[in-house]
Amino acid sequence: MRIFTIAWHWFQQPEQWHTSDGIPNRLGEHLYYTSLSLLIAAAVAIPLGLLIGHANRGGFLVVNLSNAARALPTAGLLVLVVTLVGIGLVPVLASLVALAIPSILVNTYAGVRQVPRETVDAARGMGMRGFQVLWQVETPLAMPLIMTGLRTAAIQIVSTATVAAYVGLGGLGRFIFDGLARRDYPALVGGAVIVVGLALGTEAAFVAVRKLIVKRTQGE
Repeated sequence: MRIFTIAWHWFQQPEQWHTSDGIPNRLGEHLYYTSLSLLIAAAVAIPLGLLIGHANRGGFLVVNLSNAARALPTAGLLVLVVTLVGIGLVPVLASLVALAIPSILVNTYAGVRQVPRETVDAARGMGMRGFQVLWQVETPLAMPLIMTGLRTAAIQIVSTATVAAYVGLGGLGRFIFDGLARRDYPALVGGAVIVVGLALGTEAAFVAVRKLIVKRTQGE
């Protein structure tokens, strides 16, 4: 318990709040990496998952490739990209986007495929074309699973974005990596506590947003 007491004193130090290396700036960097990675992953995985689910072609391949991609070590992928393109934001984004895409893609595909065929056939019987069926019927009904995929991916990214510090960038991982290197355990524990709190906050935020979106799209 003593280490947590020391970490609490670390939080209370003015330099943790009023310097360029303080918590607000590091938190802002961490949220920037997280938001940008999630946005890119969603822009790739959601349209692809919708199209594959709607066409019902290639689903087996996508699911298996996504499951295989989940086994990729993020830190190893980060180092590999760094050796190819050098240190910078690109390797961090590449590793985080690769981490997030499988969850979003598989859940989006599964969300479309779980829509009852009777509902789709009824929509076609009303004269809806393929894109209209996808956009007006399948996508709203798939929204709960799509949001679940986004929530899972967001939590994974928030928890893993600490690797940005591994290649010399900022973020909350700075406290953890620097604390470990310098044996500055209050900073190490303090950084870890912030990351855990951010992950829990992300979980709560996505649960609330999911309820709002599902209520609006499905009238629950």
